[in-house]
Amino acid sequence: MITSSFKPQPGRFLISEPFMGDPNFQRTVVLLVEHNTEGSLGFVMNRQLSALLHDLVEDAPYCAAPVFMGGPVEQNTLHFVHRRGDLPGAREVVEGLYWSGDLEQLKLMIEDGEVDAKEILFFVGYSGWSPGQLDTELERKSWIVAPENIDFVFTDDYEELWQEILRNMGEKYKVISNYPIDPRLN
Repeated sequence: MITSSFKPQPGRFLISEPFMGDPNFQRTVVLLVEHNTEGSLGFVMNRQLSALLHDLVEDAPYCAAPVFMGGPVEQNTLHFVHRRGDLPGAREVVEGLYWSGDLEQLKLMIEDGEVDAKEILFFVGYSGWSPGQLDTELERKSWIVAPENIDFVFTDDYEELWQEILRNMGEKYKVISNYPIDPRLN
C-alpha cells in the first residue's frame, strides 16, 4: 500500500485503504478535528444519513445541511463542523473551518437565517483514537493522510469523496481510487 508524506493534524483527512476490513471505515474519509498527545478525533464525511437537524434535535429549526454518521463512537451524540468563527464556543480546526460551539445559539442563528445550510455539517457520533492508536494504524498502512482542503469539507458530492480526494493527491493515488471494492468481481 502507498503511504502519504502528510502527517495527521487537524484539518487533514484520513482516507481508508481500499481493502480495510472494518465495516465502520470501509472506503471512508475522516476529517480530523483533533490530533494531539491525548488522542485523535474526527468525523466520517461520506456516510450521509437521510435525517436532518430537526429530526434529531428537539426544537431545532429546519436546516437542509447534511447529517452524517460521524463514526462508531457515542452514536447518541451530535457534533458539527462549520464556517462560522463567530459562533460562541467554536473551535478553529484550520483557517475558515470550525467545529462545535453553542448549539442553542446555532439554532437561533439558523432560525434567523444567519447560517446557510452550505456552511455547516452535522455528525451523529464520531471517530476516535486513544493516544498512539492512530499512529499504529498509520504504521500498518490502514490510512492515507490527505492534506487539508476546505473545499472537500463543503462539497456537493460526498458519495464520491473517497475517490475524489485520492485523485486530487496525484497519479500514484489515482490508481488506488479505481480499485474495485471486491477485486474478485472485476
